[in-house]
Amino acid sequence: MTHSVINVAVGAAKAAGEMMRRQFDKVGSIPFQHKARHDYVSEVDRACEAEIVREIRRYFPDHAFLCEESGESGEGDIVWVIDPLDGTSNYLHGLPHFGVSIAQQVKGRTEHAVVYDPMRDELFTASRGNGAVLNNRRIRVSNRNDLDGAILATAFPFRQRSKLPRYGRVFQAVFEQVEDFRRAGTACLDLTWVAAGRLDGFFEIGLHPWDVCAGALIVREAGGVVMDFDGNDDVENAGTLIAAPYRVMTPLRQLIHSRWKQPDRTG
Repeated sequence: MTHSVINVAVGAAKAAGEMMRRQFDKVGSIPFQHKARHDYVSEVDRACEAEIVREIRRYFPDHAFLCEESGESGEGDIVWVIDPLDGTSNYLHGLPHFGVSIAQQVKGRTEHAVVYDPMRDELFTASRGNGAVLNNRRIRVSNRNDLDGAILATAFPFRQRSKLPRYGRVFQAVFEQVEDFRRAGTACLDLTWVAAGRLDGFFEIGLHPWDVCAGALIVREAGGVVMDFDGNDDVENAGTLIAAPYRVMTPLRQLIHSRWKQPDRTG
């Protein structure tokens, strides 16, 4: 069962990735709409999501879905959580950094995960208790022991700009302790790059289940820790997330939590 679930998810992700690649040199002419200010959905998002759902339903017709574009469908204990194109803004601007995120949850717990980077042909997979893999090679988080020298990823709250002052306090406090930041605009790849040891940590706010379900499991199966700003494990619905190796997580979360909880100045 585990093997077939991953194989089906991989097939669906690769089919969506191929659609993205075929359209990528035509991004200037791809129709898109504003879901909200600074938030887009394109015809490619919708087409990829439909393809992923169609592929999964071929094998699991009774399973339910939670998708970024079409929302919830079906009922049952097994739910597929899908972001068909994480990094739509990058895609529409011709920036070759975006991914497909597919997770399967059973009774609310993520059991299987696939994240696919179609431009690099990098396939990240994980099943609970079986470790994390990149293109058939086991991966582990970095062996960094503290924040000194760390390279972290983050994303500014472009959907929640009123929170920028609070986020700015967090960013400044962390930036003073680390080597540098990267801001690439695709949460699922930020998480998988933590899992692969390319980044020493990642944090963000304003996230949805489809942004983090797959990537969070991959980080955990690669030996990392994922929690919200308050230290809880249920990041899928928290809206805040930190991912890092264990020894980096403690000082990182302490810094983030203390600044995030400071009251905003008024007057």
